[in-house]
Amino acid sequence: MAEKDTRAQIVAAARKRFVHFGYGKTCMAEIAGDCGMSPGNLYRFFPGKLDIAEAIATADYENHLDHLRRQAARPGRRAGEKLHDFLFEGLRRTYNRQERDPRALELARVIAAERPAFSSWMMESERAIMVGVMEEAERSGEFDIADKDFTAELIQSATVKFRDPQLWSRLSLSRLERELDGVWKLLVEGLAPKPARARNQETA
Repeated sequence: MAEKDTRAQIVAAARKRFVHFGYGKTCMAEIAGDCGMSPGNLYRFFPGKLDIAEAIATADYENHLDHLRRQAARPGRRAGEKLHDFLFEGLRRTYNRQERDPRALELARVIAAERPAFSSWMMESERAIMVGVMEEAERSGEFDIADKDFTAELIQSATVKFRDPQLWSRLSLSRLERELDGVWKLLVEGLAPKPARARNQETA
C-alpha cells in the first residue's frame, strides 16, 4: 500500500475512535490495531496521536475554507453580503458540529492548546478570504478600507464569540445569529465610505 493510502487509512481509523471514544481515551496502540499494524509501524507515519489529530483537523478545515472561497466567489452578491455570509457560515458550522459531534470540539480544543500554529493558520486563511472580498468592495465603492489586513483582524476580534462555544452560555442558534447580525451591522457602518456614513447620520 502506498504511503499516502496508509496515512489515509490511519487518519480514518483514528477519526472513528476519536468520534466514538474521544481523543483522550484513544491510544496509538488501539489505532494501530484498527489498521492491522503494529504500534511501531504506526509511528513511522505519525510521530504521535496529536499529529494524527492535526491531520484530521487540517483536512476538515481545508474543506471548510474551500466552501468559504466558493461563497466569496458567488456572482450577484455584494461584498458586504459575502462577508455577512462568511461570518454566518462559521457560526453555523461550529454550532451544528457541537450539536452533532461534541467530541470534534474536544479535539479542536486540544489542538488549539497544543498546536497554536494550527490556530494561527486557520485565522490567517480566513483573513485572506476576507481581504479578497474587501478588495472587491473597494473597487465597487462599497467599502472604504485603508488597511485591509488589519481590518480583517478586527472583524475576527469583534466576532470571536461566535466561533467559541464556551462563550455561548447555552444560547440557541437563532439567538446567536441575531447577535451576530447586530454586530455585523455595526461593522458595516464603520466600513462604509465616509459620505455614506454622513448620509446615514443625517437621516437618523
